[in-house]
Amino acid sequence: MKKEKIAVIGTGMMGMSLAALFTGNGYDTTVLATKEASIQRGRDSYGEIYRLLRDRGLVTEAQAALCGKNLHFTLEYQDLAGCAVFFECAVEDKAVKHSIYRQIEAACPNCKVIASTSSAMAPEDLCGAMAHPEKLVVAHPFNPPHLVPFVEMVKSPHTSQEAAQTAYDMLEDCGRKVCVMKKSAPGFIANRLQHALLREAIYMVEEGLAEPRDIDKALMYSFMPRYTSVGLFEHQDAAGLDMVQSIENYLFPSLSDRKTAFDFVDQRVFGKKRGQKDGQGTYQWDAASIADFKVRASEPYWQYFNWKLPEA
Repeated sequence: MKKEKIAVIGTGMMGMSLAALFTGNGYDTTVLATKEASIQRGRDSYGEIYRLLRDRGLVTEAQAALCGKNLHFTLEYQDLAGCAVFFECAVEDKAVKHSIYRQIEAACPNCKVIASTSSAMAPEDLCGAMAHPEKLVVAHPFNPPHLVPFVEMVKSPHTSQEAAQTAYDMLEDCGRKVCVMKKSAPGFIANRLQHALLREAIYMVEEGLAEPRDIDKALMYSFMPRYTSVGLFEHQDAAGLDMVQSIENYLFPSLSDRKTAFDFVDQRVFGKKRGQKDGQGTYQWDAASIADFKVRASEPYWQYFNWKLPEA
């Protein structure tokens, strides 16, 4: 697979994290930017990723320099003509994504697969404007993808086996754990699970059952650590499905089945208290607490670092 050249569309957090992952595993990677300022921003983000990896002792200076030689930037689609695998990391706007796909198809005859990193858009909607919809697949990683190994892959009815397999093999070669959905559904796998849990957590707050901090503590110190080592279905088998059946029949009628966002969320959004970017959401945030959060959010994933780094 290392013979395949990769293109990353976008210089944001997702794009540059993927570029770090691919170059760190020996892939020649070109990042498409929209303007010169974006190229500098991308270089800075890439450099910061490798600085943190060096600080953790995971990458040497010499290895980082070799990985950096695999990274290129361009403003022109024509410069991506030799690339076979494309990762689209654009904003969640269907018109923007459609424009990108049309330009790739026009300028890049060697394209084997376009993998969208969309976190929500169905592949059958994304491929609608393409001349070759069989080349489109959703490959949704979780941020930051250079650390978080999970990627969920979603195929449309048009996706070819070659396109899906090309993306799958390349991601697995980079140490990612790729989960393939049998068919598309809003939110895919992980966000459906995450927001089902969040719905019940907010419901408990609105019902006056517990404060957000205590709910967070309950998650962090009860079952969440378990599920980093064993799976949910594995654990239910260990507990006994007869017990699961009894609990579900008793508990499910009291759980939230709300279909829209809670007042708890709406009031904060409308009041410009949207979280870290406003300094206040459910919690208060300042520079120190945000920096601490970023360290803690990355901590569980360092154990999965498994790049195939070059020998310096």
